[in-house]
Amino acid sequence: MTSTPKKSKKASSSKSGKNAKSAKKTTLHYTTPGLDTKTAERVVALLQDRLHACNDLHLTLKHVHWNVVGPQFIAVHEMIDPQVEAVRGFADDLAERIATMGGSPKGTPGAIVAERTWDDYEIGRAGTQQHLGALDVVYRGVITSYREGIEELGDLDPITEDMFIAQTEQLELFHWFVRAHLEDTGGRLSTEGADSEVAAARAAG
Repeated sequence: MTSTPKKSKKASSSKSGKNAKSAKKTTLHYTTPGLDTKTAERVVALLQDRLHACNDLHLTLKHVHWNVVGPQFIAVHEMIDPQVEAVRGFADDLAERIATMGGSPKGTPGAIVAERTWDDYEIGRAGTQQHLGALDVVYRGVITSYREGIEELGDLDPITEDMFIAQTEQLELFHWFVRAHLEDTGGRLSTEGADSEVAAARAAG
């Protein structure tokens, strides 16, 4: 959604699920049948972390949509909007799952800033390749965190696990769209080895 993690974590843990363990615990007064309260609370924490990530991501993608310039402007500008709409839909699904499980989804800007483990997206007005390079790092982090959540949810709640799997499939497709602009004919990415948005933007640009 979005940005790399806060300065000490500038790697593929962007939009990391690790914050789900440290976020303020929500006490559930009820949850879905067949799921105990302790398990449900952990699932809700994982869902809330991804909700923050998706809300951050769709805003970041829109920021990119508004700020790309250069010869490939229209292609990238128009490629981004369907990703924005899809990720907004992911956020809605995550929030409704939290509510279904007896939780209270948090969607305010203040909650995102207070509980996220990443900084704001770092690129302003820039060429299309620079933004796509930075988005490669963003998507790497988002997808890595989703996969970490999938691994944990396999032992907790298969319904939420299925949701994470479906969203990850779409995020990986969007990541491919981005990376297709960054690879040469041999399949080598211009952002190879870059572990921050700024470094990736520089390498791609």
